[in-house]
Amino acid sequence: MSDVAHDSFTFKDFRLRGGHILPEVTLGYASRGRLAPDGGNAILITHGYTSGPRMIEPGVASSEGAWSTLVGPGAPIDTDRYFVVCSNMLGSSYGSTNAASIDPRTGRPYGSTFPRIAVADIVTAQKHLLEHLGVTHLRAVVGPSYGGFQAFQWAVTFPDFMDGVVPVVTSPLPPASDRVDGLLKWFEPDPNWNGGDYYDKGGVHGTLTALRVDTLTRYGLAASLSDRFPEPAARDAELRRIASAWADVFDANSLFILGRAMETYDITKDYGRIKVPVLYVLSRTDALFPPSLAPGVMADLRAAGVDADYVEIDSEHGHLASGADADKWAPALRAFISKLEMNA
Repeated sequence: MSDVAHDSFTFKDFRLRGGHILPEVTLGYASRGRLAPDGGNAILITHGYTSGPRMIEPGVASSEGAWSTLVGPGAPIDTDRYFVVCSNMLGSSYGSTNAASIDPRTGRPYGSTFPRIAVADIVTAQKHLLEHLGVTHLRAVVGPSYGGFQAFQWAVTFPDFMDGVVPVVTSPLPPASDRVDGLLKWFEPDPNWNGGDYYDKGGVHGTLTALRVDTLTRYGLAASLSDRFPEPAARDAELRRIASAWADVFDANSLFILGRAMETYDITKDYGRIKVPVLYVLSRTDALFPPSLAPGVMADLRAAGVDADYVEIDSEHGHLASGADADKWAPALRAFISKLEMNA
């Protein structure tokens, strides 16, 4: 029997950094463990661009690599001791308000009218959720890829609310490529796209699946599947099956909402606001966030007076290393959590 609870929280009139007000926001979330009476034994796990709260479930895979070996009873993030929350991002597709949600002002899906959000809005919405749950303080914020953006953002937006942050396979800046322009090259040729208002046009499932196959290939999933599917044709079929299943539940507009939020993400100018220790983790073979980023990031953090440590995962699994080779950096994560406990 799983010890994971799934629920959602709704709140009203959320003012975004850009000035827009969302009349109603719902965040889906998963949790494990039990919150202490003082509300101070919580750890927030922040998920990646296209995954969701199920990344903390036992035996569940996600695009950035399942974290079930890192989260659980006796694990580095120990659910016997900690209340662990993984909130679906605002704008994402696993239970949170996004473009497919009904705008209460019109009775129709937001579609292309969904307002621009920032990574700071995503973490501020998470703060509302945590306060609703009774969390008064976080031991840590830990997350891979886009989840690492959130971990860094938490440290500068709410610098007193946690004891430490662990940004993994990520960066304090977004990748240099133009995410939205790249997405438009996939979706604009689709006859159903209609500028993002495709909900009554039959959807864009085929295009979304093809994009997902391309993304997972670049992330290194094909290589990760080679042990179970040694034949190339079987491997390709499994990759397409995984991509199609994801496209069944993930809304294409979420790629654009979160992609645009990346455009204003930059915490390098705010290193001085970080008051807590940072464990920065990269993968040796990650093409998206290569280890060549580490020297500059670490030097800048330390120059700002941040207590920062770096770990490199010696993995062949590229961007998926944090989950696929979790055992290779689990000791460093366990030691970091212990360090935060001693400092508290």
